[in-house]
Amino acid sequence: MAAHSPLSALLAQEAGFDGVWASGFELSALYGLPDASLVTMSQHLDMTRAIAARTSIPIVADLDTGFGNAVNLFHAIEEYERAGVAALVVEDKTFPKMTSLVTDGRQELVRTAEFQGKIAAARDARKNPDLVIIARTEALIAGLGLDEALSRAAAYVVAGADMILVHSKRKTPDEVESFVRAWTQPVPLVIVPTSYPAMDEARIRSLGKIGMTIYGNHAVRAAVAAMRDVFARIRRDGGAHQVQDLIAPVEEIFRLQRMDELAAREKAYLR
Repeated sequence: MAAHSPLSALLAQEAGFDGVWASGFELSALYGLPDASLVTMSQHLDMTRAIAARTSIPIVADLDTGFGNAVNLFHAIEEYERAGVAALVVEDKTFPKMTSLVTDGRQELVRTAEFQGKIAAARDARKNPDLVIIARTEALIAGLGLDEALSRAAAYVVAGADMILVHSKRKTPDEVESFVRAWTQPVPLVIVPTSYPAMDEARIRSLGKIGMTIYGNHAVRAAVAAMRDVFARIRRDGGAHQVQDLIAPVEEIFRLQRMDELAAREKAYLR
C-alpha cells in the first residue's frame, strides 16, 4: 500500500499489507506539487527514513527515474539502502519525468541501453544482495505497444533487474494481462492496478507470474476525499458538531503517536 508519511504507513501496516510503497506521487501530492521530478531526492529520502523509523514491514522505495543518470542513481541506491529499504523501483523515462496517468502527458523514454546502464549501476551500488532492484518499463504508458514493452523488459532482466514492473493506464486489465501471458523471462512481475481496479487478487493469482501488487496512490486519494468531506460539513453546519462520527477520536491519534510510551518514559526518567 502506498504511503506518503509515517502515519499513513502505520495505517497500512495495521491493515495487514505486506509492505509499504514509499510513493513519489503521494509525496508530491502531500507538498501540493505535480509528480514531475519537482520533489527532490532529499525530500523523498527523508520521508522514507521517517517511515522506516515507525514501521516494521518492508519498504519499496519509488525512485522515479533515479534522480538523474546512472551516476546519480548509483548514489541514490547507496543512500536508500542505508535508510533501510527492502526494494527500489526505477523507471525508464527521461528526467525530469511526467506522472504516468495524466491525460496527454509527456511520456518520453530513455534508450534501452541507457536504462540497462542504470540497472547495472543499481546492482553494483548495493551492498546487500537481498536488496531488490525493480526495473519499471513505461512503454505501455508511452503508447509504444506490447512488443516494445516486452523487448525493453527482457533487456532489463539481462542488465540484472530482480523484478520487472509493467505499468498501464488502460481502464481494463487486458493490456497488462497480455504482457503477463507473453512474459517468458525468469523473474517475477510487479503491477500497479490503479487505473484498472477490476484486477483483483483472484485474477492476479490466476496469472501465476506476478510477484508483487502495489496500490500506488490510494492512501492520498482516500485522505483527500475524507478531509474534503469533513471540511465541507464543518463549513456547511457552522461547526464540528455533525462530524464526530466521521473522524477518529483523539485517543486513536494518541495511540498511533505512542503516547503511552511517552508517558511510561516520563514516569521512569523525569525526576
